[in-house]
Amino acid sequence: METLSKLTELSDLNRILLHLARSSEFPDGSSRHGYDFIAPLDAQGHIDPVLWKKYRDYCRVSRFWDGEDDEVGRLVHKPGGADPARWVFDYSDDEEGDDEAGYRFEAHTFWPGEYVSISGQDRKLHTFRVVTVDPVVLSTALIKSFELQIKV
Repeated sequence: METLSKLTELSDLNRILLHLARSSEFPDGSSRHGYDFIAPLDAQGHIDPVLWKKYRDYCRVSRFWDGEDDEVGRLVHKPGGADPARWVFDYSDDEEGDDEAGYRFEAHTFWPGEYVSISGQDRKLHTFRVVTVDPVVLSTALIKSFELQIKV
């Protein structure tokens, strides 16, 4: 019964899909460039730092970028930046330079149709459209794609 209880708790998490928004390079945006990540959201659609602390091992990101290998990493709340803390996608615990920082993620609403910006691996700020926000549904495919370690 403890396994079922632990998996039920994951219902606090959301799966958020971001696609590259319109830009000079991509006038129609691009569904081949983006992020698929797992995070807890509060009632206003903001990333919830208290629940993130509780579920940090499950807060993962999959980066897909046409012409490049997909990368899997973690959603991390780091100290520093213009605000007291910043949200980043971290792909390696060993490297500092691989982080991709969300621009003012703490203030952005993650609802379909909203826009957010991320400083990519090229250190340029890119704008993304929130495509979907859905409750996390555990499946073998989800566990594999995010390299999740389900703890029971």
